[in-house]
Amino acid sequence: METAEFETDLSLFKYDNLEQLPPAYRELEADERTERIEAALDELGDDVVILGHNYQRREIVEHADFIGDSYQLSVEAAESDADYVIFGGVTFMAESADIITDDDQSVILPSMEASCPMAGMAEALQVDAAWAELTAATDETIIPITYMNSYADLKAFCAEQGGLVCTSSNAHKAFEYAFEKGDKVLFLPDKHLGENTAHRLDMADETVQWDPWDPEGTDAAAAVENDIVLWEGYCQVHERFREDHIEQIRADDPDANVIVHPECRREVVEAADVVGSTATICETVADADPGETWAIGTEIHLTNHLQRWHPEVNVIPLCGDACMDCNAMRQIDPNYLTWVLEELVAGRERNVIEVAPEEKELAQVALDRMLDI
Repeated sequence: METAEFETDLSLFKYDNLEQLPPAYRELEADERTERIEAALDELGDDVVILGHNYQRREIVEHADFIGDSYQLSVEAAESDADYVIFGGVTFMAESADIITDDDQSVILPSMEASCPMAGMAEALQVDAAWAELTAATDETIIPITYMNSYADLKAFCAEQGGLVCTSSNAHKAFEYAFEKGDKVLFLPDKHLGENTAHRLDMADETVQWDPWDPEGTDAAAAVENDIVLWEGYCQVHERFREDHIEQIRADDPDANVIVHPECRREVVEAADVVGSTATICETVADADPGETWAIGTEIHLTNHLQRWHPEVNVIPLCGDACMDCNAMRQIDPNYLTWVLEELVAGRERNVIEVAPEEKELAQVALDRMLDI
């Protein structure tokens, strides 16, 4: 990326301490890069742990000490003795790792441009404005819940307002907790996960969407007549899947099984055989009988990993060549990994993610409430 582009794009990202990849690292050949990464890891030893999210490319996960879901990886980091945690993920994941790791552990994001679009769909100013309108429109208690795929300041906000965090696996439990504590739920930022959770709880008829980009078209008084207010946010990867993709898979192979992530549209979830988190998707394929076909409705890199990890199972992408990777994850280029590792060898920390102390404390409360359920 040229310097002019870098400066122009700066406002798109949550953090303003973006560091451009030095020119010497931009044209590394794969063999040289791998050799240098391994040499740096040998030098650093147990002082560093590398986390590779399931959606990360092969060139990253092949160097990872742990591969998995975002929160699971943060827990692995917290349980390690490593001084440096290098997160092959996106910004909100590195923030979560910083929240739950010890103060003497540094969390490093190889590229600060790895900023999740869905997390960016629920910015603090928008949420504050919506909250003021919604709470002014009802005397009943609203409990906010934020999906793990959100920034630390939103997690802190939810804690401050009596709410909590959830994952795709325990969202239904978070909803049950919220209705025990209050009367209504504001769910952020993923409308599809919120809608699918409402269906799971037989509350589909009690939902409404809140669009922060259309304040004039969103009536707070009308919204709070419903029990569940869903924020207008979504994952660009999972929203791409359509019901006709499933129909085509089954037309091509009537014996094929379909598993999708709950961030997918409601009609896709209804048409699938299995719905679950990336951990569930991985476990399902791992437990499949040899020769079974599983069409995967999630980020393409995980599908590719599962093809390699389980060659006895026929693993295919749900939408074929139209399936896409996560653009934010793509920013974690292996050249960036080489750079931050060699900088650590030289005694320099680059791209450290640090959540402000007060924000960290509140976000931890939201996470603790999740763990309590």
